[in-house]
Amino acid sequence: MNKQPILYIVIPCYNEQEVLPITAPLFLQKIQQLSEAGKISPDSRVLFVNDGSKDRTWEIIGKLAKDNEHFIGICQSRNRGHQNAVLAGLMEAKDRCDITISIDCDGQDDINAMDEMVDAYLDGCEVVYGVRSKRDTDTFFKRFTAEGFYKLLNKMGAEVVYNHADYRLVSSRVLQEFANFKEVNIFLRGMFPLVGFKSTSVYYERHERIAGESHYPLSKMLALAFDGITSLSVKPIRLITGFGVFVSIFSLIGVIWATVQHLLGHTVAGWASTTAIVCFVSGVQLLSLGVIGEYIGKIYLETKARPRYIISERTWEENDR
Repeated sequence: MNKQPILYIVIPCYNEQEVLPITAPLFLQKIQQLSEAGKISPDSRVLFVNDGSKDRTWEIIGKLAKDNEHFIGICQSRNRGHQNAVLAGLMEAKDRCDITISIDCDGQDDINAMDEMVDAYLDGCEVVYGVRSKRDTDTFFKRFTAEGFYKLLNKMGAEVVYNHADYRLVSSRVLQEFANFKEVNIFLRGMFPLVGFKSTSVYYERHERIAGESHYPLSKMLALAFDGITSLSVKPIRLITGFGVFVSIFSLIGVIWATVQHLLGHTVAGWASTTAIVCFVSGVQLLSLGVIGEYIGKIYLETKARPRYIISERTWEENDR
């Protein structure tokens, strides 16, 4: 590669007024360090994506953009969720830069890992995944659930990189191809491996959140896991089919046994056993209908083909006025 690549650091922000003034200078410093080392172009930028924040986040982003040309920002028309915010930033950046690095605003991901990511890109990799080397800072419960999350996704057929979230380098070439993925239900950490191209991983240690509160409680983690499974795999439906076959065979055996017992005159009133069987089968049916309904709901959303994000403001448009 002859010329220095232009890097855009894409940072989704939701109610980050406490942490943004602390981490923004760190991102700017990292761009300057990489530029001075000759690894990236001085035209590189830090792109903040305001995901419908209810606090002063967008105001702070606007001030940062006015004070320094290396800061730019876009604002979504409303809150659409972390994955859509990252996607909006990547799609905005793909025609303006050579590489992007998506990272959260909270300072937990080690920004120094960007050096290795850029080096890997310069060595020919188109996608570089940021992977946590260990989870010592997590509680036992969070570590157990997080590791179970990745194992469950892989078991269910979703191709994800273990202990990788949304800290990754992606080249503009990959983003141009990724733009052809039109689905509304997105799970980025499972979709980028589907694009292909040469990839590698960079390992780093994750820190405590610098300020503010986490926006990913257990309920959101579970929802994300379920979205990831149902967006990338049909294995749950196949499991239902297999279980249905098993229950049908078991029921057929039960019918044969009951018929034989009746013919032999050994039948007695069995209210408890009958009730238990009815409740069990009814529960299985409702659970199966729920999973199938989730897939039907996703099909419904996909057929509407609604926009995955709507950008209401851009800082460079304000600067051009």
